[in-house]
Amino acid sequence: MAGTRILSIVGRKDAGKTTLAVALAKEFTRRKRRVMTIKHATHAAQMDREGTDSWRHFHEGGAERVVLACPEQRYILEQRPDDHDPIALARRYLDGADIVLVEGFKAAPLPKVEIWRRAVGGTPLVLEPGADADRWVALLTDDRSLQAPCRVLNVNDTMWMQLLANLIWDHAKVITT
Repeated sequence: MAGTRILSIVGRKDAGKTTLAVALAKEFTRRKRRVMTIKHATHAAQMDREGTDSWRHFHEGGAERVVLACPEQRYILEQRPDDHDPIALARRYLDGADIVLVEGFKAAPLPKVEIWRRAVGGTPLVLEPGADADRWVALLTDDRSLQAPCRVLNVNDTMWMQLLANLIWDHAKVITT
């Protein structure tokens, strides 16, 4: 069995992590891969509205887990402490994925792609003291002069998406679910 590939997309606030994750998901889907994603949030999120049946099951009833089954979608609400382990989350919820794109979890022991834009400022995470640069597969940027201890791709070059997708496929961590 080939296993599931998993990789984290990291970057500073407003750098474009979600936009990149969506574009990569679309590219891997175009390549006929089963793509699943994990989004790490630093604050509590609420998927359904107060007063709906699923909200009442979860919040008023205190159900540990609620599955909201719709004709074309399914939502799972679960009350568990976040263990900050994207590999455990992928194993638990994303069985059958060819690739799992994780947005965030920058401290997780996963290969990483960073997006960094000049307009956001600061330095790329890969260049910060203590960063494990060996985990970075690539740094995607709009700054042609930027150098890093990993592959640097420029968003203004042609074919950067195809090259990045190939790099991710080749360097993502393989796990069994």
